[in-house]
Amino acid sequence: MTTKETIVNILHDCGVELYDLETVSEYEQKIFRIYITSKEEKVNLDKCAEVTKILSPILDLEPPVNGVYTLEVSSPGIERPLKKMEHYIGSIGEDVKVKLISTDKIIGKLDSVENGKLTITEYDGEVTVIPMDDIEKARTYYKW
Repeated sequence: MTTKETIVNILHDCGVELYDLETVSEYEQKIFRIYITSKEEKVNLDKCAEVTKILSPILDLEPPVNGVYTLEVSSPGIERPLKKMEHYIGSIGEDVKVKLISTDKIIGKLDSVENGKLTITEYDGEVTVIPMDDIEKARTYYKW
């Protein structure tokens, strides 16, 4: 079983799902981040601490990265990045902000994800269909 599979199984037992994994370097320190979500409850600090407490000793035995690192478990946030197809599908019905390779930005409600294309209803009512290949980056959007 891979480290990712181990993490997914443990998260499932904790009542949460894996949203994303990343390894980054900040201030010359390696950080292994696990982003978690849940359909049943909001991911809060207590849930992140619970998951960290369970995962930490397991990852000490099977390190996810080489060398010294810090484990961080958190929610992807209210304005979370959309990187994978399942991120887009899970965000149907939510507001999104999409930056296209052409530098245009589209903001509106994500209506559907089909055949490699997003359908977004912009705030002015215009419906825009965007091929996934035209997207530079995307995230959910919260109108403050």
